[in-house]
Amino acid sequence: MSMPPINTIDDVIHQLDIIIANSEKDNNPLGYFAALYKKVTVKVKEGIADNYFDDGPRMERLDVVFASRYLDAYFAYQNNAEVTKSWIVAFDKSKKYWPIVLQHLLIGINAHINLDLGIAAAEISKDGNLNDLKDDFDKINEILSDLVAGVEKDLSEIWPTLKKILKWTKSVDDFLVDFSMKLARDGAWKFAQEVFNAPPNQLSKIIADRDVKVANNAKFVFPRNIIVRLVLAIVRLGEKGTVADKIKRLNG
Repeated sequence: MSMPPINTIDDVIHQLDIIIANSEKDNNPLGYFAALYKKVTVKVKEGIADNYFDDGPRMERLDVVFASRYLDAYFAYQNNAEVTKSWIVAFDKSKKYWPIVLQHLLIGINAHINLDLGIAAAEISKDGNLNDLKDDFDKINEILSDLVAGVEKDLSEIWPTLKKILKWTKSVDDFLVDFSMKLARDGAWKFAQEVFNAPPNQLSKIIADRDVKVANNAKFVFPRNIIVRLVLAIVRLGEKGTVADKIKRLNG
């Protein structure tokens, strides 16, 4: 399994559709993130068409470079090739029964936003000024945050007990909000600046060090706290339908 060249945002959407279809066929939880990511990509495409961004063509380039890092990682993992530690953590969780849908989404967001986004932003800005991208960079995060914030509501058909459980235990709600709204936002721009300003002979080490830190963020998505783990287990047991059913709902 290999990925053809990705040159446009429509190419990205096409590849995501392939991952979603394969995941539905195989009952593979990796389709959860692909379905969410497709929603983000479609929103970006609509934003470009509606002149939401300061520079539409530049935003499409960013989208392509950014998405290609995820797509490259996905296909490399399928072929047992080298993958960043951040994505290995996310992809390996697809083989486990107990992670709930939202955990699969957040661990994918962790790798893609906290590692990939900064690298992609620096790459498309290498012949210019990174600061010129800041407003559009923030708009990408706004789109993602809006979608993540609505995930609990969107998935209520998959895990109907969630709203009741979140009323019982504030700690779980805090965990979800803290991770998606804090860890996966401000640090990404700071890392983009670090990559952009890095001397060529230090770039690989900077990215490798960041990769280790981002992979370690898994402890926030998969906490050791016994009460939180018990609550999440209850949510998992309450999720309705097969993996394919859940992907279809996310993709709907």
